[in-house]
Amino acid sequence: MKRIFNKLAHVSLMAAAGFGSLAHAANDLPGGPAVRQLNLPTPATKIAEEQYFLHTMMMVMCTVIFVAVFAVMFYSIWKHRKSKGYKPANFHESVTVEVIWTIVPFVIVVLMALPATKVLVAQKDTTNADLTIKTTGYQWKWGYDYITGEGQGLSFISTLLNEHRVMSNEGAKGTIPDNYLLEVDNPLVVPVDKKIRIITTANDVIHAFAVPAFGIKQDAIPGFVRDTWFRAEKTGDFYGQCQELCGKEHAYMPIHVKVVSAEEYTQWVDVQRKKAAAKLDDPAKVWALPDLVKRGEKVYAANCAACHQANGKGAGPIKALDGSPVVLAENHNEQIDVLLKGRMDKGMPSWKQLSDTDIAAVATYTKNNWSNKTGQLIQPSEVLAERSK
Repeated sequence: MKRIFNKLAHVSLMAAAGFGSLAHAANDLPGGPAVRQLNLPTPATKIAEEQYFLHTMMMVMCTVIFVAVFAVMFYSIWKHRKSKGYKPANFHESVTVEVIWTIVPFVIVVLMALPATKVLVAQKDTTNADLTIKTTGYQWKWGYDYITGEGQGLSFISTLLNEHRVMSNEGAKGTIPDNYLLEVDNPLVVPVDKKIRIITTANDVIHAFAVPAFGIKQDAIPGFVRDTWFRAEKTGDFYGQCQELCGKEHAYMPIHVKVVSAEEYTQWVDVQRKKAAAKLDDPAKVWALPDLVKRGEKVYAANCAACHQANGKGAGPIKALDGSPVVLAENHNEQIDVLLKGRMDKGMPSWKQLSDTDIAAVATYTKNNWSNKTGQLIQPSEVLAERSK
């Protein structure tokens, strides 16, 4: 028995040492999760502060009620136990008792309901927004469209940084960054102290747009439009994740919101507009194969590698591109159609937001990479023709 106890003690110490080393390997992430976090995250909006207060108030009230009720109950059991000769009282229909146990719970409910209702109504007030952004959930990434306000017309896809996906595939070994599985290629950029209305929808299955530091969580449902809002009171990086189980890549669908000053936001909008203008290549331009493949490699790494993998082999329900009959086909229409319209039943989102040149480039890249040495080339004019149908 003693030997067994010693072995168990040794295992416990080893486990404790292991957990300790794991804890020291990570640091708190400002705007994101903290090591051994037990409470709600530090609020960055007024709504989140109110939610934090409600959470604390409810916990205190419930704790006081719990202690009071059980204290009276255990006192009564102990003080009036049968072994001391106490006889049970024989009474009923005490008006005083009935009034007390009716009024006291009513007062408690009112004390809870008033502040909770105030916060709930404020959470749904999306009027008079300075900026409106539509967020579309895809398996497994987010699309952002700036609908109104400064930056109107901007649109991009936000995907988990490919380096983090590679780390995950390799078992998360070595030095792991604090924002592991939370860093994206294109964060959602918004100005500080401005009311941001978020419209949510989805392209395939139900997702949920949630940023705990802002106190927001709104389901994104295919065919429906929902909305929420936030007003960040400080600059910085804030993180969230999809909070609806949306498929096998659910864990790789982070949300990264970058809050900047008004001046920095204006500069960012100018840069993004220039980038968008640069992407508006002439669809009539005839490209050479090496140039189009080189451009397609960048488009693939930014948008496709997270699901189809860098080696083009896919995984699980994600179809492989290496050796795919659709990719190898001499008739390019089906591949272009898949890229433009997606295949919702197979987890493939639509990429129609990409330019004709980018779609032609990534399709050409897949036709001439890995074992796909077809020598085929898709010109932007072919994509334009297919898009026009």
